[in-house]
Amino acid sequence: MATIETPHPMDAPPAELRFRRRIELRSAMGELWRSRGLIRALAERDIRSRYKQTSLGVSWAIMTPLALMLVFTLFLQRVAKFDTNGTPYVLFSYLGLIPWTFFSTSLSIGGQSLVSNTSILNKIQCPREIFPVSSILVAGFDSLVSVFVFGILLVINGFLPRSTSAWVPLLLLIQIAFTLGLTLVVSALLVYLRDLRHALPVFLQLGLFATPVAYGMNLIPARLRSIYAAVNPLSAVIDGYRRAVLLGRSPDWGLVLPAVASTTLILGAGYLLFKRLETGFADVA
Repeated sequence: MATIETPHPMDAPPAELRFRRRIELRSAMGELWRSRGLIRALAERDIRSRYKQTSLGVSWAIMTPLALMLVFTLFLQRVAKFDTNGTPYVLFSYLGLIPWTFFSTSLSIGGQSLVSNTSILNKIQCPREIFPVSSILVAGFDSLVSVFVFGILLVINGFLPRSTSAWVPLLLLIQIAFTLGLTLVVSALLVYLRDLRHALPVFLQLGLFATPVAYGMNLIPARLRSIYAAVNPLSAVIDGYRRAVLLGRSPDWGLVLPAVASTTLILGAGYLLFKRLETGFADVA
């Protein structure tokens, strides 16, 4: 009867020959910075191809938030009568739609950025995160156009931004960090789980109504708002924009601080996950 010999521990490869994926943050950040020219080129390519041969051109960047604003104003606001603290609902809803559109566009484009760039992925030696990062720049371009339209809406409604708008850069930083963290996670997982591309639009549709875009944070029970902001940092960002730009108030730190904590965790964990899975992108994609 044949016997199965178990490998002796001495037969295992020596420790110095075993592959370990080591992630050095400073080195990775330096490599990403050196690739900024490629990031800009990818973003410009995507922006040009997105609006090339379209009759309305970059006007499409404002179609989604404008259409949703009209739907919210004509239907939801008439039925639900959301409390806007005296500000015009058009401004209230549109200001919430700007960060949401940035977030959803980043996830939609950035989530599939690795799969849609396999020809480049397999030929160029570069940090793979440049693809989701460039997609976020594309979403940022759309947001700039939307901000311009928001300025027009302010003039039409005879409304001036408050001096507390100085808090906007801090809120913008949280928004970008949160979006980048989730985009890195989704783009990495979608390479291995292709079904995720079908689930992503459903997730974004549900997220639109789970985030205080059409309504305010006052609809969330007070005892749950901090938890809500930690689970969905975008809610704290949108609420902060409205308070700072429209109401002349400082952001609600009871919402912002939990959002900062969870955003830091999401960005850090998302980047580590991305780098861990990075070695298999070229083979699987």
